Parts: sequence; C-alpha cells; structure tokens
Amino acid sequence: MGLNISYIEGQTPIDEDEKEDLLIKTITTRSELDEFEQLNIESAVEWSLKRKFDVSKILTDDFVRELHKRMFSNVWKWAGQYRNTNKNLGVDKYFIREELKKLFDDCKYWIENKIFIEEEIAVRFSHRIVSIHPFPNGNGRHSRLIADILIKELGKPVFTWGDITLTKSGEARTKYLSALINADENDYSILIKFARE
Repeated sequence: MGLNISYIEGQTPIDEDEKEDLLIKTITTRSELDEFEQLNIESAVEWSLKRKFDVSKILTDDFVRELHKRMFSNVWKWAGQYRNTNKNLGVDKYFIREELKKLFDDCKYWIENKIFIEEEIAVRFSHRIVSIHPFPNGNGRHSRLIADILIKELGKPVFTWGDITLTKSGEARTKYLSALINADENDYSILIKFARE
C-alpha cells in the first residue's frame, strides 16, 4: 500500500524516493508515522538529557547529523544524512554544509562575545538551522531539540516550545509559525517568548 501522508501548513513534503527509505513498511498513515517518529525522538531526548556536552561539540557537522540520526534512525534509512533534493524551503542542497559552517561560526562568536542573551542565542541557532533545512524531514523537531541541548549547556533551563506537539494543526502550531515569520524579519522576541511558554 505504501506511505500516503497529508501535510499541514509549514510541513515539508517527503519525496517519493525518500519515502522508499521508510524502515517500518507497515506504516501507511501520517498518524502512524508521527507515533513511531515520536517514540524515536523521545529516546533521543532522554539520551540528550543524560549527557553533558561541550558547546564547541554541539556546533559541529558531526553533532548535527548524530542528533538527527538518534531522533529518526528507527524510522528512516536516511536519518542523519543531509538531503540530496531541494525542498519548498531551505538552501540549495549543494550549500547545506557551507551554510551550517557559517551558522556554527556565528553562534560561537555570539557566545564568546556575549552578543545576545543565552535564550536568544539558542533560538537564533534553532531558527537558522531550520531555515537551512538540512534533512529530508524532521528539521523543525531537530532544530528545537538542538536548541534545548544548547540552552542547557549555556546554563539555562530547556525550552518548553509551547508545551504541546507542534506537528499537528492547532493554536500552538499557528503561534509557532507566526513567531518564525517574525524571526525571518530579525525579530526574535516572539519566538523566544513562545519557546519559554
């Protein structure tokens, strides 16, 4: 039967060839996919909370890919691999590594020079990495978890991100997407507030 999923506003469609890499062939609906992905993500969250990370290790290509792999490797064969197709958002597939390197360097500079408060550093990092959109799927969830890891290592509590799932339509997702649009215009105040709600 295959995977037949519908998308809500702000979600990036998975290409047909990417769907072929679904590891659990019995999954056929969005709700089933969400359930299995969430179980995998919870395992990654638990892994991240039990460890102390050096900030300089978080801001690396290896860590970004390892985290994505931990979040999705039980569901997708391509977990932890950068996308090789262009999407409806994000940088061109050929510029992913280059743009991530710029982001890592910028974030190190923000931290070393105390350019922004810790919350803004982590939220800016999350926003930029989701804008780059390095993976075929799971970029928003990945960006929020890596921001949680970063803020924890900067000595602050992890974010709540509205304290509700953002993969389903509803008020929280609408507020989150609106906050991202403001961040696109360099106003991070609403996204920081949402992350701390």
